[in-house]
Parts: sequence; C-alpha cells; structure tokens
Amino acid sequence: MELTIHALSHSYGDKKALTGFTHTFAPGITALLGPNGAGKSTLLKIISGILKPTEGRVSCYGNVVPMLELGSGFDFDLTGRENVFLNGAILGYSEEFLKGKYDEIVEFSELGQFIEVPIRNYSSGMLARLAFSIATVVNPDILIVDEILSVGDVAFQEKSKKRMLHLMGGGTTVLFVSHSIEQIREMCDRAIWLENGSVKLMGGAEKVCDAYESK
Repeated sequence: MELTIHALSHSYGDKKALTGFTHTFAPGITALLGPNGAGKSTLLKIISGILKPTEGRVSCYGNVVPMLELGSGFDFDLTGRENVFLNGAILGYSEEFLKGKYDEIVEFSELGQFIEVPIRNYSSGMLARLAFSIATVVNPDILIVDEILSVGDVAFQEKSKKRMLHLMGGGTTVLFVSHSIEQIREMCDRAIWLENGSVKLMGGAEKVCDAYESK
C-alpha cells in the first residue's frame, strides 16, 4: 500500500480550499485537524475520488474505504439488511463475501432486530454503527474516517476505537478527522494541522495537538 499526495490544490470558485499539499502517508493513524473550512474534508474527498483536484495528483495503491458522510451509499427506503449488500457492493465487496460476513456485520453493529427495519427510521447513532460495521469488515489498505466516531453512544465509540487500533496493527493507513483533541491524542500517531488550505504544522500527534491548543 502507498498513498502519496503531490502539490495538491483545489478551488471552489475564487476560494482556495487546499493549496500545494504534499505528503506521503504511512501505516498507522494520522489525524487531520484544523478549524471548519481549513481543507480537511476537501483533502479526504479528493483522496476518495469524490472530487478532482484543481492541481496536483494522488498516487494510491491499495483499496480505499471512505467513511465521509453519515449515510452516504445507503438507500433510506431499504432495510438495514438490504443496505449491507448495497453499501458493501459500493465499497467493492462481492455478494458472496458479504453473505459470509453478514452475521459478523450485524453482531458488530448491535442493531439486532432493527436490521430488518428501513433505515429511514434509524437514529444517527444506528446509521453510524451500520456504516462502520460494513466498512471495517475487512482490513482496508486505507481507511478514511471523517467525524463518524463522534456519533453514537459512548460504548460503541469505544468499540470503534478498538477496531481502528486493530486495523492499524494490521498495516492499515487511517486518515482521521475529529474535532476532539482528546480523541486525537489517544488514538493517533501523527497529526497534520491545516489552516486556510495549507499545512501549518505536521509531526507527532502530541506535539501538533499541544501547538493547536495553545494557538
């Protein structure tokens, strides 16, 4: 697996959302932090292939599993069960594979009988549990997580952290966006502080978090 970004820039009209970002991501959990509008979500969407950069390039070798917006890739008129196969197919999993992993996905999601209910009736926490359970049923090469761990009850947040740490131990590269500095300190090896679309500081998570909190 390799994820290298070279001189990446992106503009929305006259506004520069990202300016000349260059970095090679290593296995482990790298946090992206910064205020709203700093360019974090734009960067993740470009890596995920949702946006095309105005300039620069992304070199990515390995499967990418993006978890960017709660409910993306779901059909809200379908049940949780049906969405396991729909969302799983979007992520590139075969029907045979999903059938073999179905019980594991449902068990991890803790949805129980609600798996047969149309997801338009789900709470945000239930959606988060289902999305995370599908996305992490195998070890992706690159996992992109944008604020989704802040949704749901405390017990499931803790369970999701353990799953992410397990993925990291298996060599997965995780890009993690959270407004919780405490969560970043606890989970991440490295951090990149973005400000107005540019890198203000990058390095060890503790060092970057200290600088960010003392700004």
